[in-house]
Amino acid sequence: MSLDSVTTSINDAVSGFFEPVAEAVYGVVFYAVPVGGTELPLIVAWLVVAGLVFTTWFGLLQARKFKLALNVVRGKYDEPGSPGEVNHFQALTAAVSGTVGLGNIAGVAVAVSIGGPGATFWMILCGLLGMASKFVEVTLGVKYRETHADGTVSGGPMYYLPRGLAERFGPVGAKFGKVLAIAASVMILLFGLFGGNLYQTNQSYAQISSSFGGEDGFLASSAGAVLFGLVVSALVGLVLLGGIRSIASVTSKLVPAMAAMYIVACLVVILTNVTAVPDAIQEIRKGVFEADGVVGGVIGALIQGFKRAAFSNEAGLGSAPIAHAAVKTDKPASEGLVALLEPFIDTVVICTMTALTIIIANPTSWGEARESGEPVGVVITSDAFATVLPWFPKLLTVAVLLFAFSTILTWGYYGLKAWTYLFGRSKASETAFKAIWSAFVVLGSLMSLGSLIDLGDSALFLLSVFNIIGLYLLAPVVKRELNSFLDFVRGKEARAKAGGGDEEDLETAKTL
Repeated sequence: MSLDSVTTSINDAVSGFFEPVAEAVYGVVFYAVPVGGTELPLIVAWLVVAGLVFTTWFGLLQARKFKLALNVVRGKYDEPGSPGEVNHFQALTAAVSGTVGLGNIAGVAVAVSIGGPGATFWMILCGLLGMASKFVEVTLGVKYRETHADGTVSGGPMYYLPRGLAERFGPVGAKFGKVLAIAASVMILLFGLFGGNLYQTNQSYAQISSSFGGEDGFLASSAGAVLFGLVVSALVGLVLLGGIRSIASVTSKLVPAMAAMYIVACLVVILTNVTAVPDAIQEIRKGVFEADGVVGGVIGALIQGFKRAAFSNEAGLGSAPIAHAAVKTDKPASEGLVALLEPFIDTVVICTMTALTIIIANPTSWGEARESGEPVGVVITSDAFATVLPWFPKLLTVAVLLFAFSTILTWGYYGLKAWTYLFGRSKASETAFKAIWSAFVVLGSLMSLGSLIDLGDSALFLLSVFNIIGLYLLAPVVKRELNSFLDFVRGKEARAKAGGGDEEDLETAKTL
């Protein structure tokens, strides 16, 4: 029996097992009700409402405190000796490495192919609303984090849900919080596996196969898929021996460079076709109100926009607080403000750039995907770049691999925190998780994109249910932390004024 026939059998077995599971799970999680002549999944509405509630509760914080958030990132309000492991900038880039990546490159392509150009508007709206949700969860993540004997820090919904609810509601709150924390930990593991791990491998393999494999080449074969998965699996297993310090040190260098390169490439395509920009914006506007040819019409475009934006920026899921919990600060709301920049960078800027690039370039693969209704990811984006920069898909392949690798590592860290919460923090337990996480990487190159999206979305939105319940109940705590930090900033600015502080300090004080 040849190697290719063996790997083909493995490929068929993996697909045969996961596809019916994905379809069944998706049907339950995304239960829909009739709205405006189409079907609206209740769980999507749940995420939309949460963003609206937190935006209102904190008085459009994402706009009013945007400048203050930038000042915090650059260390203006840092205090020596604060507890934690990494600075504000490193915590931001570690979290961004788990969000900026193939969700922006491949996920956007899925959104505009299934949901049409109008999905772009809903992605932007989801990103803007998600800024408030992320502020709330990260503030809680830092406030209720746990510092271990070895100096490392753990945070996330598995910590702030039981601790915060116990503090507010006593023993009943503690029990309820424990239930939510366990459920959230399980969903973090599942979403991490399908969305933060296998999806990344799947789309990075799709890109490398498209760019270098050819129709009949080795990379395009099932044997090539297995080999690719094995190589990535081995690399992930090696790097995961590090902790948040190693991830932060790598991503703080890689993420800005990768994002900058990608944005520049988008700008090249957009500016080369600058006369087509008004028509592209018109297509997006038309898609918001009409969504002709889109399954589910306007609601269908909204669903795809919010699903792919949530997959990309992870606002309201409780994942980012795991990375942000390691920040050096004793002012939880300061890191919450830093975190609200993530959905802006990830969705409002990078996802929008990708969508415009695809709509303006209008590659053949995008039209074919819209006609078939089947999800097609990174290949569409790659083809869009190729219309202006024929050589760029090769460079994009490198960027995709780096994005995917950094996301797998970051979600490996998130998954490890959820795993140790559920199964204990022993050396054996951590080693077992790293081995399992690394081994599962191989499956990503074998599974279908549709199955991965369905399983990842199901875990993602279930996670949002458990996490956001806790966020609602703990919102008053976050408001107190925000007021406390703003008082601290006012005091610092007042002292700077008394001592002849610079104009920037005084200007910041006025805006507070």
